[in-house]
Amino acid sequence: MTDHGMVHWTELQTRDVKKAKDFYGKSLGWSFNDMPMGTGAAYPIIMMGSKMVGGISDMNAMMGEAAKGMPEHWFTYFAVDDLDKRLKALKAAGGKVLREPWDVPGVGKMAIVADSGGATQGWMVPTSPGSGGSM
Repeated sequence: MTDHGMVHWTELQTRDVKKAKDFYGKSLGWSFNDMPMGTGAAYPIIMMGSKMVGGISDMNAMMGEAAKGMPEHWFTYFAVDDLDKRLKALKAAGGKVLREPWDVPGVGKMAIVADSGGATQGWMVPTSPGSGGSM
């Protein structure tokens, strides 16, 4: 389990998954395991040997119109011990909740937030090891 406050997952947000796989495969030696999603699309898990490095998200499929004009970027998820408690602390410190908490079966409960300067990130309570978690 990832400790509270530590980076838990990172994800490339891109409009061209094939191009990203080609670039990172050639430049960093990554390979990719496509994880099926309920929508029929696959979520590529980035692998370095047998270790998971992160994931790749198709901005067009996942964000639709909201992604218009947004540059491709890396997005980080931090592990938290209690999402509801930490979101209250975030708001009290001047941050904002951009997407209210939701559950991803086998992965955890997460929210998208912005810090007091506007930097966005994900906060999540990861599913504990051995209970079906994949990250």
